[in-house]
Amino acid sequence: MITSVNYETDLRLDFPAEEVIRSVVDEAAAQESFPVQFELSVTLTDNDGIWKINREYRGVDRPTDVLSFPMLQFPAAGDFSKVISDKESAPEDYVDPETGLLILGDIVISLEKVTEQAKEYGHSPKRELAFLTAHSMMHLFGYDHMEDGEREVMEKHQEAVLCKLGITRD
Repeated sequence: MITSVNYETDLRLDFPAEEVIRSVVDEAAAQESFPVQFELSVTLTDNDGIWKINREYRGVDRPTDVLSFPMLQFPAAGDFSKVISDKESAPEDYVDPETGLLILGDIVISLEKVTEQAKEYGHSPKRELAFLTAHSMMHLFGYDHMEDGEREVMEKHQEAVLCKLGITRD
């Protein structure tokens, strides 16, 4: 898997954010038994940056903590039976021609929100960043939280990833 982490802000956290993100991405893929290697882009920004993206792509005129942009749709959450594993038979838009890897999607995280929400919820910024990454990965794998039943399933999967990595509320 290739997880590229790009900064569109001068803000930095006091721990290796890239390592935390990559470990959560890898664990989420392993937990969900994602069947092929993929690439993923994670952009770390500030509240102004995510506000602009949120307004442009979702029509919501305020900053948020994380945005997920899946490239693929699955028959059901976590159902990867239709994932195409080789670039010859996959639609061109879903495979990187340079790497031959499936493009899973993009994640955008506000580092300002990471810090704000960690303080608000009484845990570490590391835990908040890991949570937002796990949450977004579940969206990329087809999970959602619009209804209570969906939300409960998604939360269970997110927490399992964090527990496996030992990233719990402090």
